[in-house]
Amino acid sequence: MPSICAAPTCGKETDSNLKCPVCLKEGVSNVFCGQNCFRSSWTSHKAIHKAEDGKPYNPFPTYSFAGDLRPNYPLTPRRAIPKHIKLPDYAQTGKPISEIKNDRIGKIPIHTAKEIEKIRKVSIYGREVLDAAAKIVKPGITTEEIDAVVHKECLKRNCYPSPLNYYNFPKSVCTSVNETICHGIPDKTVLKDGDIVNIDISLYYLGFHTDLNETYYVGDKAKCDKDTVRLVETTREALDLAIAAVKPGIAFRELGNIIEEHATKNGCSVVKTYCGHGTGELFHCQPNIPHYAKNKAVGIAKPGMVFTIEPMLNLGTYRDTLWPDKWTSTTLDGKYSAQFEHMMVVTEDGVEVLTARLANSPGGPVPRIED
Repeated sequence: MPSICAAPTCGKETDSNLKCPVCLKEGVSNVFCGQNCFRSSWTSHKAIHKAEDGKPYNPFPTYSFAGDLRPNYPLTPRRAIPKHIKLPDYAQTGKPISEIKNDRIGKIPIHTAKEIEKIRKVSIYGREVLDAAAKIVKPGITTEEIDAVVHKECLKRNCYPSPLNYYNFPKSVCTSVNETICHGIPDKTVLKDGDIVNIDISLYYLGFHTDLNETYYVGDKAKCDKDTVRLVETTREALDLAIAAVKPGIAFRELGNIIEEHATKNGCSVVKTYCGHGTGELFHCQPNIPHYAKNKAVGIAKPGMVFTIEPMLNLGTYRDTLWPDKWTSTTLDGKYSAQFEHMMVVTEDGVEVLTARLANSPGGPVPRIED
């Protein structure tokens, strides 16, 4: 019976008997097409191997981390997807060919009413999956446990978890803790009382993606820290203010002015490296939605456009740095960062938030701590 090649850049069925010898010693069977796939994927593949003493370990011991957070490997092997679930074009190879082609055009999609209905459906699923993950957030759980819940909840709804193998991302969700701005990889990191964690959910269903995230307080200690609350609630409010301004005719560049004004008033900085984006048949496409003031974003909002706004605010510098895993982006000074994201569609007279919170959604705003 054919196996799936374990190389994240391959993903093809193979009759090969070439297996990773380290995995075999651990009782795991990972098959590769051939030596080329094995060698080319070794750097990412070895992340699932246990340390000799069986304890979690930092895979980048010589890297100078900006804050206290460290990666905790090994990662769990790539989670399986049942055959009946429809896959995006990058699920097997890691390359989103449709996105790459679309980037050359730069056209902002205008969705039909039927397409918006499908996007609305997958967005409801996205909210449900995020809420399921948020319910388990507490001191003592690992970010890997969050990933397991997200993966299970996606499959329960016949959805593909969009991050999985997107440009070879190894997990089904991004979990960004404390100084992590975005794209944190779920691992054996244990959440502590006083931490904050962003859970970034993306699903693919009926040929369309959805994208949303929230930052959650871990335990009561985080809710009692004045600066942490100021950061998280300012970020939440900045997103709400930007959404309130969306209507036909607004220039996308104006949204960054609104976000940065609110951030500055509350002593926070705005990350410039990452932005909101169009979402639909493609995971990421035009328009780009920068969150900082005086940006040069191109485009005017029109009915039928679907996109995200997802400001990332920091307590210290807006500058970021990237871990050697090529995904985890943290603040350059190691201070906390928070993010909130909604996906929306422009209507004839305003905007509809497709990923809106439900009455029973976990999390939500907490009162600021006054002097």
